[in-house]
Amino acid sequence: MTASPDTPILTVPLDTLHRGLGGKMVPFAGYAMPVQYPAGILTEHLHTRTSASLFDVSHMGQVEITGPDCARWLETLVPGDIQGLGIGKTRYTVFTNDQGGIQDDLMVSKLAPDRLFLVINAACKRADFAHMQAMIGDKVSVRMIEDRALLALQGPLAASALAALSPEAAAMTFMSIAEIQIADVACLATRSGYTGEDGWELSVPVTEAEALARKLLDLPGVMPAGLGARDSLRLEAGLCLYGSDIDTATTPVEANLSWIMGKRRRTEGGFPGAAIIQKQLAEGPARLRVGIQPLGRAPARAHTEITDAAGNRLGEICSGGFGPSADRPIAMGYVPAAFAAIGTPLKLVVRGKALDAHVCALPFVPHRYFKG
Repeated sequence: MTASPDTPILTVPLDTLHRGLGGKMVPFAGYAMPVQYPAGILTEHLHTRTSASLFDVSHMGQVEITGPDCARWLETLVPGDIQGLGIGKTRYTVFTNDQGGIQDDLMVSKLAPDRLFLVINAACKRADFAHMQAMIGDKVSVRMIEDRALLALQGPLAASALAALSPEAAAMTFMSIAEIQIADVACLATRSGYTGEDGWELSVPVTEAEALARKLLDLPGVMPAGLGARDSLRLEAGLCLYGSDIDTATTPVEANLSWIMGKRRRTEGGFPGAAIIQKQLAEGPARLRVGIQPLGRAPARAHTEITDAAGNRLGEICSGGFGPSADRPIAMGYVPAAFAAIGTPLKLVVRGKALDAHVCALPFVPHRYFKG
């Protein structure tokens, strides 16, 4: 998402560092962000898969919700099981609207029975905050955290690299959160990320963000990476990008995200659009997000038309490109449920030509999260 010409571009706390490292800055979600550094997107992507990379995701929104029964109140807005989330644990969920569509996807962490920490998408964060304030702001305290940056250290060497600055980090497992010291900086660390690799997201005070980022970049095997590599990494991992793969007209069931809803939430409902989502869970949705494997070497980009063998339109690609680690074109798209089985032949209309493809399993490369 780029800003309109009349909208001022905001800067992240590490803007000076990015420019000093040769980052190519582009407008994204209203912020100037590095899309790549001199090494290039391909190198940054492959380095993340083999070593470790540091991403700046400070444009994302960080929110704290506090108060008695804050988990129960948040459940009135999301289909995830927040009440059942353990202390020190993190869960992926979505905000839904009255039609069951996805207003945003987010990470929710439980720091205490009366304290939740949320990370929401940059382009949606003001709308998300207003939504929470309007719907539950009279029951709990909802505070946008404006004085913290957010860094993501990702890759198979992230753990060994981070151990040099924080022995505490090694004890954490995937989707856990803890307040730990990293190089004497108090960080709120989540062992998670959006690359399919092991790693951490680190919420750090703005005043100490650049110094910590430099220390992380000085660790053996760590290099900076930008938005370009982050996008190709998450696509290979089969992860959704809000605004591309999921949106207000897409339900979690259609998006193949039914796994985010536990048995209690599926049964009880109590979130916006619950009746529509429950009906889709029981009867099946009309369409589904699937992995798509183009059979040639030509990548199929977003909005590429998907057809059957006879040329009948089925849907379109929502995310697509070349997967550097997979070493082939990869894509995700929406097709009618009758065409969603793995192996189903498809056609992709690329530059006016109908190219062969088929439905394939997700992810395109294995997830390598550390689960202990």
